[in-house]
Amino acid sequence: MRGARRGVLAVQLIRPVARAVPWRALLTGGTLGLLAAALPRLAGGEVTPWAGVTALRAAALCGALGAAFLLDDPARRTTAAVPVRRALRHALRYALLLPLAAAWWTAALLLVPEEARPPAGDVTVEAATVLALALVGASFAVRRRDAARPGQAAGASLLVAAVLAPLLSPDQWALFTAPDDPRWADAHGRWTLLLAAALMAVAVCCAEPVRRRTLRTLRSPSGTSGPSRG
Repeated sequence: MRGARRGVLAVQLIRPVARAVPWRALLTGGTLGLLAAALPRLAGGEVTPWAGVTALRAAALCGALGAAFLLDDPARRTTAAVPVRRALRHALRYALLLPLAAAWWTAALLLVPEEARPPAGDVTVEAATVLALALVGASFAVRRRDAARPGQAAGASLLVAAVLAPLLSPDQWALFTAPDDPRWADAHGRWTLLLAAALMAVAVCCAEPVRRRTLRTLRSPSGTSGPSRG
């Protein structure tokens, strides 16, 4: 009965949640991502595997930057009072995003010429990890500060990390390898671990924070604190 009730509640919430989703930011990031994926083809000439994987990584970053705004909700402090857990509200936004993201990523893969296209499964793990990291940043800001617009900070953090990671990561922990690099398989093993950690972090951040009761807020049964009774 409880599961059926939650299902009915989720269906009822889909429409208002869909209206609150910042579709403009998602559309902007997705459009820029498709342009990045199509750039090697539009440039003409022979497209190398390195150019293909770089274009797809740029596309994944653009899409993730748009998705960083998924949890933006100017009315968050109002909706926080409704008897619906944060996990359900966030899950509905993720459910609206994921099918569109899958279709968008398929289009991005097809825009890269087949001869220069990296292994689809491996590069999809990269894209999923970047998306998950964007959602981690946004959901952490919501959990930590109850931020109404966490997208800007989450997107900026993701962009800085994307610039610094290739520069600071040691060779033995390289993530951004070329398809013909012998370290490609090991790198994507690390990408998979990073994806699992990011998904766990998203799940943790979706939970309602536990407010710790301090000595100052403890009250006696009569409504007065201990020192005042003395």
